[in-house]
Amino acid sequence: MTKDQLTGLLLLIGSIVGIVIYGYLLYNWATIILQVTAFLIVAGGLGVVGWIGYTLATTPPPTPIEELTEPAKDEPAKEEAKEEKPEEQSK
Repeated sequence: MTKDQLTGLLLLIGSIVGIVIYGYLLYNWATIILQVTAFLIVAGGLGVVGWIGYTLATTPPPTPIEELTEPAKDEPAKEEAKEEKPEEQSK
């Protein structure tokens, strides 16, 4: 059995055990378990939304493509037509 297969088997067994434990707790203490579960789901979702908002607020905007393709104004203009090398002319 490879390491990946062992990891997969452990995840499968762990999830089955987690389902059984959650079902047992839900059967005995339904109200508090549902409240905790709902809170964790909502807090996790809002945490992801907050993380996305923080990332958008703190990341500088990208440089527009037009600015990347145009030569800079302070650089001297380069010759568009370059002289061919003698080796290239003979080919």
